[in-house]
Amino acid sequence: MKKLIVAVVVIWALVVAVGVTVGVVLVTGDDDGDDSTGGDRTTPASSAEPSVTDSGSGPTAPVPAGLESFYSQQIAWEGCGDNECGTLEVPLDYAEPDGETIEINLEVAPATGDRIGAMVVNPGGPGAPGTSVPENADFYFASELRERFDIVGFDPRGTGDSSPVDCLSDPELDDYVAGDPDPDNRAEVAEFVDLGEEFWEGCEEKSGDLGNHVSTIEVARDMDVLRAALGEQKLPYFGFSYGTRLGATYASLFPDNVGPFVLDGAVDPSLSSLEGSLSQAKGFETALRAYLEDCVDGGDCFLGDSVDEGLRTISDLLDEIDADPLPTGEERDLTVGNAFFGLVTPLYSKDNWSYLDIGLQEALEGDGSTLLFLSDAYGSRENGTYTDNSLEAISVVNCLDDPWSIPAKKVPSYFDEFEKASPTFGTVFAWGLTACQGTPFGTTEPEIEVDGAGAGPIVVIGTTRDPATPYEEAVAMAEQLESGVLLTRDGDGHTGYNKGNACIDDTVHAYFVDGTVPDDGTEC
Repeated sequence: MKKLIVAVVVIWALVVAVGVTVGVVLVTGDDDGDDSTGGDRTTPASSAEPSVTDSGSGPTAPVPAGLESFYSQQIAWEGCGDNECGTLEVPLDYAEPDGETIEINLEVAPATGDRIGAMVVNPGGPGAPGTSVPENADFYFASELRERFDIVGFDPRGTGDSSPVDCLSDPELDDYVAGDPDPDNRAEVAEFVDLGEEFWEGCEEKSGDLGNHVSTIEVARDMDVLRAALGEQKLPYFGFSYGTRLGATYASLFPDNVGPFVLDGAVDPSLSSLEGSLSQAKGFETALRAYLEDCVDGGDCFLGDSVDEGLRTISDLLDEIDADPLPTGEERDLTVGNAFFGLVTPLYSKDNWSYLDIGLQEALEGDGSTLLFLSDAYGSRENGTYTDNSLEAISVVNCLDDPWSIPAKKVPSYFDEFEKASPTFGTVFAWGLTACQGTPFGTTEPEIEVDGAGAGPIVVIGTTRDPATPYEEAVAMAEQLESGVLLTRDGDGHTGYNKGNACIDDTVHAYFVDGTVPDDGTEC
């Protein structure tokens, strides 16, 4: 999912399903006769026991000079539960391939039937560990894909167990998330600025030079090394949310190596940080209004008799929590920062709206426990600890890719613009424009044009009421990619595949399994 960059914290582009990440989308179209799968990839594998070590053969793509030893490496797979795990060695800095190296953590869920090949996946973020996908492969993918593909997840460099960046201790991260994302007086602004400064100071101290080498471009380079190690001439790839930016970047760097690509919940790679924040603010406003409309249409809505009344109820509740945090039955109270994340997390999926009902009903009665649970789910916090570094990695990666920011004193000048995009969340997103203030890191990678020129057909999925990656961004990505094919899901929530829309699912399956490219502009 794409997390959102708000206040000091960031909200990501990844599919949040209260404890598990999910996502994807597509639609059916006529076969135009163009086999997008590359070579004989669609020829079923032998009837031997499916294993990732059987990954497709065929002529290898040209190897970048100086990287021969990385591209020729063999992955030592070992059993880990029902799956197989391993590591991939890559340079810390691709400009210095003879220098320091790091290991990329891998996990694969082997194909359960007649295997076609290995599909690399990314759940979004940036910051989400990609090994979470094969760990939950049956949740992410229907049997049509599980049977035919090894599902290969990797923790992108700087995340999960792949040399993770580190910035804050768990108690410090608790304070960071709990901080007021919309300070409204001098003291609160000072505290807001202090939290941001402490975050970047911690990143520099704990992460060092690694923080300069976790950019999206470097992760895309790692993906091509992984492609070669898997034995795939053309890389099959499924990227969700931020994973669509990663996929589009890969296609622009290595167009000849692109196999069937699906980019679900797509972001617009051309947007500036300011434009992206405005887009996401508008997306979450749309999603909240859709949630309230559903509540009102159901009759006897506990939030009010109209959408506008419901918005006022929620806004008043947040103001009350800001002034007086709610008890939760544990040591931590529900602050307005936690309440914000608890409110937006269920908006990623319509299936989770019932959690939001419970959280808001309890909060209106003075109990913040469910909203705190939802905030913790967003931050991967369980049993008092954070199970991954996603809340830290997202800021480091985003600010490495685009370090633009504004100082706190300039934020109020953007209020009108943001409140127009989102009357409910606008000022929170405006404060998010300060997120990269003080970053000590800078990328060594040259900027590239993200257009996928020369790649085969790339299917881009957009959902009409997607909060984290608004539909307009998918339209823009499909237009910017030279071979982009837009597939539209009319619905709510983040991403479109495996969300109950048979049209999307059937189209994706036909594309990956049979090489049938949908018509551009297909609507489901």
